[in-house]
Amino acid sequence: MSVRRTGASSLRTAALTRIGLGLLRATAPGGRERWERRNHAGRAVGLYAGPACALATAVGVGRVRTAAGLAVLAAGACGAYDDVVGAGDPRSGFQAHLAALRQGEVTSGAVKLFGISAAGLAAGAALKARPLDRLLAGAVIAGAAHLVNLVDVRPGRAAVAVLALGAPALPRGGDGARTAAAAMGAAAAVLPDDLAERTMLGDTGAHALGAAVGAAVVAGTGRAGLVAHAAALVAAAACGDRVSALARSLV
Repeated sequence: MSVRRTGASSLRTAALTRIGLGLLRATAPGGRERWERRNHAGRAVGLYAGPACALATAVGVGRVRTAAGLAVLAAGACGAYDDVVGAGDPRSGFQAHLAALRQGEVTSGAVKLFGISAAGLAAGAALKARPLDRLLAGAVIAGAAHLVNLVDVRPGRAAVAVLALGAPALPRGGDGARTAAAAMGAAAAVLPDDLAERTMLGDTGAHALGAAVGAAVVAGTGRAGLVAHAAALVAAAACGDRVSALARSLV
C-alpha cells in the first residue's frame, strides 16, 4: 500500500505539472515577453516550467502535510518575485544581497532569502515538536531550496538534483517518501523540456522543488540526521560559488 501511494503521489504531481506547463505555454498570461529569458547559451527559453512545478508540487506535498505544502508554495512565490523583479540584476549570493541591505537597498534576492527562511522555519515548527528540531527542520527546508537553486546553472541540473536528492527517501516509506515522490514527479515531468532548452525552472521552480526535497528529509529523519543535513546545507550555501561552478562543469 505504501509503494502504491508513493507511486500515485509521483504520477499525480507529474500529470498536474504537465497540464500546468501546457496551459501556461498556450496562454502566456501577461504576454510572452514576460515569460521569455535568455539562458547561458543565449537561447530564448520560457519560464513556464517554474510555476507549473511550484503549484503542482505544493498541491502534491500539501496532500501529505499541509505545512510542508505551504512552505513549497511560499518558496516558489519568493522565487517568482526574484524571477520578475530581479531579472537583469547581476548580483548573486547571500553576501551581495546582504551588503546591499546594509546600504539600505532591499533587493529581490534579500526578499527571497528572508522569505524562504521564514517559510522553512514556519514549516519546521509545524512538522517537529521540540524547539531544536524545529530550528533544524527549518534550516533543512530553506537550505535545500537554496541548494537546488545553486545548481540550476545549466539545462537539467536542478531537475536531476531533485531526482537524486529525493530518491533516498523512497525506500523508507511514509510521509517522507510521498513528499519526495511529489517533488520527483514534477521534476521528471519538466526534465525533457528543460534539457531541450524549451523551458527553464528559474528561481520559482528550483526553490519550490528544493523546499519539497527538504520537507521530505525532515519528515523521515531524526535529530542526528537533521543535524547532518543542516550542516551540509549550510556548508553548501557558504561555498555557493563553488557548488554552482561544479554543477556548471558536469556533462
